[in-house]
Amino acid sequence: MTSKPEKISADVALFSIAFVWALNFTVIKASLTEIDPYSFNALRFILAAGFIWIVIYRKKAWFRVNKEDWKGLIPLALIGNLLYQWLFIAGIDLTLAANAALMLGTIPIWVAVLSHFTGFEKLNRITFYGVLLAFCGIGLIIFFGKEPISFGSDTFTGDLAILAAAVVWAVFTIYSKSFLTRYTPLQLSAFMTTCGAIVLTALAVPFAAATEWGSVSWAGWSGVAYSGILAIGLAYIIWNNGIMKVGAVRTATYQNMVPVLGLFFGIILLNETLQPLQYTGAAVVIGGILITRYSQRITL
Repeated sequence: MTSKPEKISADVALFSIAFVWALNFTVIKASLTEIDPYSFNALRFILAAGFIWIVIYRKKAWFRVNKEDWKGLIPLALIGNLLYQWLFIAGIDLTLAANAALMLGTIPIWVAVLSHFTGFEKLNRITFYGVLLAFCGIGLIIFFGKEPISFGSDTFTGDLAILAAAVVWAVFTIYSKSFLTRYTPLQLSAFMTTCGAIVLTALAVPFAAATEWGSVSWAGWSGVAYSGILAIGLAYIIWNNGIMKVGAVRTATYQNMVPVLGLFFGIILLNETLQPLQYTGAAVVIGGILITRYSQRITL
């Protein structure tokens, strides 16, 4: 049984990771002007795995994977690291950022629906309404933003790839929960990032020559470090901890805080001006997350 302070701690940590992810899009975009996508992905997973193993070493949280778990963990690692990353990168390259943000905003919906129908996490009506409300808030933020959203033949492939990535991440989130009964969030994160580092490094080798490594700036390397250590390494630990403490659906709703925080970064760092309905959208997202989080206390 998870205590109330543990749940509050998980909520605060998930919010902090949404903060990290909100900046991560800008960081990735800047670094990819200097480093090819495949090498960038491999490097950040190597750093993520290294960071997590250092934490395991300091906490003396060594573990051994049970023989019967390999057949489930390996496919899960390939789904969450290889397939998701491939779909995400391909999609971002072939569609608009606004389209991508809207598609990724469906992750909590996919988690809710798949969790319910696979029996991993039964939902009540209030929880589903909260998830749906948060997604509507994302829609308000994006449709009334300065970057246009457009669904047409020129973005169809990219839109489909990002939508598939959202479904893949939902599957990864749901099935991770079954292993968190036998491994801690730290241990599961170590396994997943290590598998990701191995596979993505093997895939990056043919493309590494395309990058002029001697001319990569400190900003480019800083982007790799930020994205690897914080946006993947720390994020995996906190995400898995959230799944274990507050459930897959409630954890996934924090994904929708990313564009909300992105708006405020735009105001603070770039002096951007928002439309009134974007402020409304941000409030709706926060309201949806709160309803989802505390749905068990709400009755209709």
